[in-house]
Amino acid sequence: MVRAVKHNERHVLHRSGWLRAAVLGANDGILSTASLIVGVASAGTPAAQIILTGIAGLVAGAMSMAAGEYVSVSSQSDVESAELTREAAELAKDAKGELRELAKIYEGRGLEPALAMQVAAQLTEHDALAAHARDELGLNDMLTARPVQASLASAATFAVGAAVPLVAALLSPRAGLEWLVTAASILGLAGLGVAGGRLAAAPVIRPTLRVVFWGAVAMAGTALIGRLFGAVV
Repeated sequence: MVRAVKHNERHVLHRSGWLRAAVLGANDGILSTASLIVGVASAGTPAAQIILTGIAGLVAGAMSMAAGEYVSVSSQSDVESAELTREAAELAKDAKGELRELAKIYEGRGLEPALAMQVAAQLTEHDALAAHARDELGLNDMLTARPVQASLASAATFAVGAAVPLVAALLSPRAGLEWLVTAASILGLAGLGVAGGRLAAAPVIRPTLRVVFWGAVAMAGTALIGRLFGAVV
């Protein structure tokens, strides 16, 4: 009796669409809100105005991320739809030519000509447009643009990320507030780098160092600007 082999291999490519938007949203939420808070705090702004700035940054940033992500991913979706419409028209106009084109693609991937034509014919019979979308255009269901999903993921994760420096500012005394917010934000960025690497089943050290480094640079820059303008005012 032959035992069925259990397939334990796990892939995470299906996460790529929402994961990209989620990581971008959370990273931008932490970084932009922390930079705003640190910048205005370094200028000597009163605590109440610092908190108001952080809240405004959270709301405006989440809405901006949602709108921007929806527009950009919708543009990608429009391109994909146009390509599929064009391919469907080509299939209707020259089915044999498209079959040969598909077979040539499989030949280029290492199949013998006769086998390539056989595979192309069978896939065409099953679903010609899906075969061309996948193998000629590089489109598949896992990577299809989803504007609403990307928009909601970006807005929600931006708000969650922005809450890190905002809560730190709420809980910090005015003296040294910028330093405590910076420390909390660096920890948040490090956690985000680790979480993003884990969700993507990828190494975590490099992405973590990357987000922490650029986050520190951004906050240092806004702190410097806040001190300069605060001194002038």
